[in-house]
Amino acid sequence: MTKVMIVEDDPMASKLLEIFVKESDRYSVAHTIDNASMAEMYCLKNPIDLILMDVCTAMNANGLDAAAKIKKSFPHIKVIIMTSQPECSFIDRARSIGVDSFWYKESTAEKVIEVMDRTMNGESVYPDTTPTLQLGNAKSSEFSPKELEVLRELISGESDAVIADKLHMSLRTVKAHIQTMRDKTGFRNRTELAVRARECGLVINEYKDE
Repeated sequence: MTKVMIVEDDPMASKLLEIFVKESDRYSVAHTIDNASMAEMYCLKNPIDLILMDVCTAMNANGLDAAAKIKKSFPHIKVIIMTSQPECSFIDRARSIGVDSFWYKESTAEKVIEVMDRTMNGESVYPDTTPTLQLGNAKSSEFSPKELEVLRELISGESDAVIADKLHMSLRTVKAHIQTMRDKTGFRNRTELAVRARECGLVINEYKDE
């Protein structure tokens, strides 16, 4: 029986995952925790074969940070990142740290178990793209990587000058990216752009890779 640890801070989501796992004939729930920073400790003390890990967990603990540590210390443990957040950097970071699979949360047991089975069989399961979001008049696919970098800093309330310094860009370039994004979305000012981008989850400053 494959021992599964669930790392999820939403009580309803974690309970649903527990039900899916327990109803299968190949998996058992070893632990369910809500804080990703505790996951490595559980791996040290208990036999774990597979981890279902959310990205944004209790106490602002980042599941991707926890996954990086676990894959380094316990390369045999399979890790599936499961998130409902469309933040565009998550997939790339998951690949770079060796996460076995990445999946946007599904409400059906069949889909969850399928990803688990494929992962345990040695397959790396990733979605082809992030979910397409609508931001004002623009689709998320219309933004360039550089624009998204600027937008990620913009939602935290940073000034153009601070963004330029952080991203090693000229102030003129930052202002140009912001204006281009305003033109694409139709938003009246940088504040509306930042607020709407944060609301839809296209970029999440707190969970970006430092």
